[in-house]
Amino acid sequence: MMYNRLSFIQITDRIKHVALLLLMTAITVRCEFLRDLTTEPTSRPDATTTAKSPTADELKLRKEIVNYAQQYQGVRYRAAGKNPKDGFDCSGFTSYVMNQFDIRLSASSQTQAKQGKFKTIDKVEPGDLIFFRRSPKDSIFHVALVVSNNRKSLQVIHSTSRGVVIDDILASEYWRPKIDSARDVVHN
Repeated sequence: MMYNRLSFIQITDRIKHVALLLLMTAITVRCEFLRDLTTEPTSRPDATTTAKSPTADELKLRKEIVNYAQQYQGVRYRAAGKNPKDGFDCSGFTSYVMNQFDIRLSASSQTQAKQGKFKTIDKVEPGDLIFFRRSPKDSIFHVALVVSNNRKSLQVIHSTSRGVVIDDILASEYWRPKIDSARDVVHN
């Protein structure tokens, strides 16, 4: 009987230890999430402080990425889709396109939003990624690839319920309020 009592106490202590570790992990993840929401973009460690002019090679690469992406216009949307044969979801599309240029991206828009270097929306160039949130408290839910940016119009290509399409997100009542951030994964 004494042996069973000790085993029960040891098991209870281990369960408490695991529960404490899980709680600490959850708090750490939550704090990281809150830090990302409350930190000003210019104070992020990877924020670009001075704009560097892209090289001719970089401009050429960006144009090639956009041209490659545009050939998939009309490919149907598919949840968790990662290829043109089956269809794409938003992050599957950006990941697929960039992979063709040896730019490795996660298959998740939330993770892609942490890859590359932060860029302000007004400075995005073709090939950069733009991320969207439904509200400041929500997580990233969508990603799109920049086609062109003339400060009045911001054309992106992305996989939506309409399939792979090009939209001007600054002119869109749906997309404009959801614009969250941008990342440069080309010049990395």
